Amino acid sequence: MLFDDVILGRRSIRGYKPDPVPRALIEEIIGLAIRAPSSMNTQPWNFYVITGEPLNKIRAGNTERMVAGVPQSREFRTGQAFAGQHRDRQVGVAKQLFSAMGIARDDKDMRQDWVLRGFRQFDAPVCIIVTYDRVLDGSDDTPFDCGAVATALVNAAWSRGLGAVINSQGIMQSPVVREHAGIADDQVIMKSIALGWPDETFPANAVVSERKSVEEATVFVGFDG
Repeated sequence: MLFDDVILGRRSIRGYKPDPVPRALIEEIIGLAIRAPSSMNTQPWNFYVITGEPLNKIRAGNTERMVAGVPQSREFRTGQAFAGQHRDRQVGVAKQLFSAMGIARDDKDMRQDWVLRGFRQFDAPVCIIVTYDRVLDGSDDTPFDCGAVATALVNAAWSRGLGAVINSQGIMQSPVVREHAGIADDQVIMKSIALGWPDETFPANAVVSERKSVEEATVFVGFDG
C-alpha cells in the first residue's frame, strides 16, 4: 500500500474475525514499527504479544474485576477527565459508534456490553501490550516515544491488511495483565493494542472519526502570504 493510502485509510477496528494471526506476520509488523523515532535513540518500548488461553484469562479477569467494582489499577498516569473541546470530541466519536451499532441513549445493557468489549480487548485474536523500561519512569520523552511506536505499529498492521485499536481498557486491571502475560517487574504497562483481521460486517468498523482541519491545528510563522 502507498503511504498516503495507509494514513488516510486506517481506522480503529473494534470487531474482529476469530482467525489467528501468524506469528511471522506480527514479527514483520513490529520490525517496521520499531523504526519509529525515539529521544536520543533510547527505544524505551517493549512488546508482549498475547493470544490463545493467556489472552482469554486476561479478558475474563478484566471483566470480572470491573463488573465486581474493583478499582482500576492502570500503571501509567491517567490524568484529568477531558473537558471543553476535548470532551466534545470524546462524546462525538462515542455518538458515531453508538449510532453505527444501533445503541440507544437509554439502553443501559447495550452500553454496558460495549464498555465490556473494551475490557475483553474487543474480542481480537491478538493483544499487544506496550510497556516501557521502569528506569525511565517519570521521563516526559518516554511516553512520547511509546506513542510514536504504537502509531507506527497500527499503521504497519493496516498496510498488511490487519486492523488494530489502541486502548486502555485492556490494561485497567494491571495485576491480571501482569500475571497472565508474564510481564517483568522492570517494565511499566502503558497501553494495549487489539490486533486481528477486521470483520467487515461489524458496523462500528465503518466509523471514521472526525479530524481537525490543517487550518484549525496549525500556526505558520515566518511564511509569506
